[in-house]
Amino acid sequence: MARLAKQATDEAQEGTPEHPRTRTQAQAQAQAQTQTQVQAQTQARTRDALLRVEAATVRLGGRPVLDAVGLDVAEHEIVCVLGPSGSGKSTLLRAVAGLQSLDAGRVLLAGRDQAGVPAHKRGVGLMFQDHQLFPQRDVGGNVAFGLRMHGASKEQQGARVEELLELVGLPGARARAVAALSGGEQQRVALARALAPRPRLLMLDEPLGQLDRSLRERLVVELRQLFGELGTTVLAVTHDQGEAFALADRVVVMREGRIAQSGTPLEVWQHPADEFVARFLGFDNVVAATVRDRLADTPWGKVPVPEGTAQGPGTLLVRPAGVRLVAPADGLRCTVAARTFRGTHVAVRLKPEGAPPLEAACALREAPAPGDEVGVAFEAAEIVVLGEPSAP
Repeated sequence: MARLAKQATDEAQEGTPEHPRTRTQAQAQAQAQTQTQVQAQTQARTRDALLRVEAATVRLGGRPVLDAVGLDVAEHEIVCVLGPSGSGKSTLLRAVAGLQSLDAGRVLLAGRDQAGVPAHKRGVGLMFQDHQLFPQRDVGGNVAFGLRMHGASKEQQGARVEELLELVGLPGARARAVAALSGGEQQRVALARALAPRPRLLMLDEPLGQLDRSLRERLVVELRQLFGELGTTVLAVTHDQGEAFALADRVVVMREGRIAQSGTPLEVWQHPADEFVARFLGFDNVVAATVRDRLADTPWGKVPVPEGTAQGPGTLLVRPAGVRLVAPADGLRCTVAARTFRGTHVAVRLKPEGAPPLEAACALREAPAPGDEVGVAFEAAEIVVLGEPSAP
């Protein structure tokens, strides 16, 4: 995998109606257009779905681990299922693979119900977090395993092994012992083995979870490029937001066995569906608020909101980039409780008197020290009422 992918940068512009006091005609039209676009995208995915999960339910000890989950994955689409431990994401993967029976619902691949079809006959590839390579076999033997199971000749096996090792960036590694490989190299061998039988669906279970951060960030870019070149349909599960957002065409967030939100990485990041999704994505500046005109009444005082924001009570998210530090006399007075270096910026934890803590993002050279008194002003462009549809 010597090639590195340069991922396309998504940009979004939000339309705004002219009169924010009520749901104006322009705002209603914008919402209707957004809903129409979402419905059209959903219908297209449903029509072209390689994988369809319908009302999938799994109960363990009487408790639903999967609770009537529905999911479509179109051919050539990369979908990442994201969620905390216990959200049901790995159970969903196992159910699709045929490793977990359903108590209700069904799984269809290319339109065919998979009830009663064993895992090895579903035509799917599965790559686990711990690789699960065979230590007694060399690299070539591991990659060729699925091919042998499918009855490929030795000549076919050899050609396919060489092709895949070249593809994943391990040319000439066929005779190497698995134990002599680094973690990243083992991951590439596991990927080559999963791809060898040309599965119609490739499933990844925390594929990069055991790798160090720098290697993980490099491999996720290479994986996206590779899947794009091969046209591979992918269903992956992970708890790592950065990994999911870098790899996926679509992100599905799960909570307690149900889907909390589904959308493109940009849609989910810009417009979390609710407080759970926002906090799971790492946003802590979330409070109850009431919007009136262009201002929201919050525990932090009156906060500006974008033009066209829905009026009335709701839940407000202020992204850290929207918390601007000013002189103490010029904004909400806060004490700096802590600061954390995040590589590209410094996260500053602020404690206002009688109100919930705030997190601000600022440049290293501008970051105040713990114990300093600062003021806070809010940027309307970085404020979102949760649950509102994104504008077209």
